[in-house]
Amino acid sequence: MALRQVIFIVIAFFIIGCSTKQPVRSSSHTVIFKTPAMKFYDKGFITKYDDHINLTVYNIGQLVLYLDIYKDKVCQSTFKCMEAKEFNLTYLHNSYKDDFLYNLFSKNKIYHKDKKNNILIKVK
Repeated sequence: MALRQVIFIVIAFFIIGCSTKQPVRSSSHTVIFKTPAMKFYDKGFITKYDDHINLTVYNIGQLVLYLDIYKDKVCQSTFKCMEAKEFNLTYLHNSYKDDFLYNLFSKNKIYHKDKKNNILIKVK
């Protein structure tokens, strides 16, 4: 009997551990993401979890941008995760702090305009 109980508990932990995390909040928006490396002005969803933020942008029903934004890294849909510093260097500007994108998308009103580096990030 004790062996069955142990097996049941182990299986229960595996099932609970593999369950997906529930979002804290999800909402649809118009997303403007304009940098020298990428440009989007489309409808999308921002889903906030306890440990990260997911940004999904669609154009005519097709997925054009998928980012999981953490404080220290950014993960894209088909690519492995990049350190936040590397993401900033590649898509934004090297002057931004590592947690810039996470902090920006954590806000209720998302607006960032950087004329010097030709960057506009706005969510309506």
